Amino acid sequence: MATMLEGRCQTQPRSSPSGREASLWSSGFGMKLEAVTPFLGKYRPFVGRCCQTCTPKSWESLFHRSITDLGFCNVILVKEENTRFRGWLVRRLCYFLWSLEQHIPPCQDVPQKIMESTGVQNLLSGRVPGGTGEGQVPDLVKKEVQRILGHIQAPPRPFLVRLFSWALLRFLNCLFLNVQLHKGQMKMVQKAAQAGLPLVLLSTHKTLLDGILLPFMLLSQGLGVLRVAWDSRACSPALRALLRKLGGLFLPPEASLSLDSSEGLLARAVVQAVIEQLLVSGQPLLIFLEEPPGALGPRLSALGQAWVGFVVQAVQVGIVPDALLVPVAVTYDLVPDAPCDIDHASAPLGLWTGALAVLRSLWSRWGCSHRICSRVHLAQPFSLQEYIVSARSCWGGRQTLEQLLQPIVLGQCTAVPDTEKEQEWTPITGPLLALKEEDQLLVRRLSCHVLTSVGSSAVMSTAIMATLLLFKHQKGVFLSQLLGEFSWLTEEILLRGFDVGFSGQLRSLLQHSLSLLRAHVALLRIRQGDLLVVPQPGPGLTHLAQLSAELLPVFLSEAVGACAVRGLLAGRVPPQGPWELQGILLLSQNELYRQILLLMHLLPQDLLLLKPCQSSYCYCQEVLDRLIQCGLLVAEETPGSRPACDTGRQRLSRKLLWKPSGDFTDSDSDDFGEADGRYFRLSQQSHCPDFFLFLCRLLSPLLKAFAQAAAFLRQGQLPDTELGYTEQLFQFLQATAQEEGIFECADPKLAISAVWTFRDLGVLQQTPSPAGPRLHLSPTFASLDNQEKLEQFIRQFICS
Repeated sequence: MATMLEGRCQTQPRSSPSGREASLWSSGFGMKLEAVTPFLGKYRPFVGRCCQTCTPKSWESLFHRSITDLGFCNVILVKEENTRFRGWLVRRLCYFLWSLEQHIPPCQDVPQKIMESTGVQNLLSGRVPGGTGEGQVPDLVKKEVQRILGHIQAPPRPFLVRLFSWALLRFLNCLFLNVQLHKGQMKMVQKAAQAGLPLVLLSTHKTLLDGILLPFMLLSQGLGVLRVAWDSRACSPALRALLRKLGGLFLPPEASLSLDSSEGLLARAVVQAVIEQLLVSGQPLLIFLEEPPGALGPRLSALGQAWVGFVVQAVQVGIVPDALLVPVAVTYDLVPDAPCDIDHASAPLGLWTGALAVLRSLWSRWGCSHRICSRVHLAQPFSLQEYIVSARSCWGGRQTLEQLLQPIVLGQCTAVPDTEKEQEWTPITGPLLALKEEDQLLVRRLSCHVLTSVGSSAVMSTAIMATLLLFKHQKGVFLSQLLGEFSWLTEEILLRGFDVGFSGQLRSLLQHSLSLLRAHVALLRIRQGDLLVVPQPGPGLTHLAQLSAELLPVFLSEAVGACAVRGLLAGRVPPQGPWELQGILLLSQNELYRQILLLMHLLPQDLLLLKPCQSSYCYCQEVLDRLIQCGLLVAEETPGSRPACDTGRQRLSRKLLWKPSGDFTDSDSDDFGEADGRYFRLSQQSHCPDFFLFLCRLLSPLLKAFAQAAAFLRQGQLPDTELGYTEQLFQFLQATAQEEGIFECADPKLAISAVWTFRDLGVLQQTPSPAGPRLHLSPTFASLDNQEKLEQFIRQFICS
């Protein structure tokens, strides 16, 4: 396996770092420290398989065990061997020659085909409401169709695409150390492209660079020009014009108008015709399922769901027999264009602004020996038609968060309802409203399912380093100790079936990650020749918390279970009590299930991202299994009960025989009726206390922000707009961070998550007003007693 940190160093000369930094590294990485790589050369999981429950046929196809051993490639490393020519001149012009050799299919007569599509013809003939049969002139409608089509797309210019690819290749090599791609994952996508069905890539959205990097990658792998669905709000008119000529798509603003608007009806018909033409021609399409970077709002993008709705509708009406969906995720050591000022994060990017940003990036990297790394994750393609058929069979009833949790918070009942939580923060736009209600639900669950599948994308070294510094060593750690803990956490990630986005010598990995985090950590030399790594207090801890959030999906089940156990022990033992005292208490399985369900309902759906085909009971059982597998819980056999390992006399009950699909886990061999008799204890192994505290701290930024939001109810100025109250809460979190040093909670995204969760819980109520919707405190939580109950309910899951 080619290393990511050393392979490029052997092919390109690197400038030396400053003398002071080199002195620090030489003192910390002396010859007495052996560079060991305990996690390399071992099993690396192949992540990205599609859901076996929803798409079993797709799970079996497009995959072969041999592709897991194909290794990685650097997609921005273009050499003489990547061209048809050889010689010393080719070695100097290989980027330019490579761009000339890329195959760009010719553009067909798209406007004429759009005009002849069924939806547009129905409008022109007046067979649908809003057509020319209601008084509109056909020539005017045709001109309007051409205007809307010009806003959506333009024919890609081959010369401009090649020129841009050449310039982008040089820019990426200046910005990135490498961009890694698993050859086996690319093999699956290439095999899917040969099946004759259109490819639709559904991607996360970490940075605006994703929309440029992914088309470049697919073009370099021989899959043609990727059509990217961009957000009009993120680009200026000049930049939109350029991106259209490079293959970009933009949703016209008229498409979001009301359903009874003739302009909205015409715009949606034209967009639908464009998508149908793209799918029929076999051009790959890229849709971002997350909001643009820096946007304060829900994680799922309303615009992305609208584009997915057009694809679903094209498949359902039979324009194409099927479409293959490819979940995509791009991870970075550091996000290149992460906005520092949240107030200016939503400003549209202009053409000159983007050019200046590129020049600043090149200038900041000039002479710098520490460039960032990236990893492109392509999951297994699956059939959209197969998902549509199977997904409808697992829909069930749901209840709001207020119905599920408010009676328990107030102490009015103790039983948790046996139903799923309904929590939808993404607004439904005009294009999605035009679909049937069941199709809207299908699109939302499909989007959530795809984001869940790419949640297992590769973990970068900076995320591991930030997690260790924030949750284990906020007061500082010696570099020699950090070497071992970095290796330990990497092995834990690999053992849980997740992959990492790096390889190489352990010493080089730490040097690379700490160099990228040098603005947020301090390196202190000590007399023994070692280095002391200390996170800098203040806003730097907030940045470390944002980086460590990428590691949360790996340990999410264990973290939820550990916080649930903490809530179960909160009223029985002192919070600062010894671990031995906590290990004496017996924890029943039903009590654990209840605490896990309560915490599941409290946590935002955007954080959990549970598969829509997975029930709450299945997730509870998975959490319990994870706690047992990692050694935190051990089964306790009470006197008179049958041993847990005795399966010979167990009988199948009706509940077991008729369980819903998706509820079969490793622990389902036991009878449901005997759950009351199962008990567990906290393990007394030496590593358990530290690991338990580490798991609890992974969720502490969010839970502490929720607890502070509950305390802020006594001080908040209500009624106020949602944005105004969120700003009030964020200022309160910042003030509390200055007083108590909890800077990881001073995040505007945590503030808005708390406001929305309290709104769903019934703590805050929304009323219309001439100036817009306004929030006010509900009568139930107007009393200080109920506010304290809410805060106490949240704090039971926080481990100090």
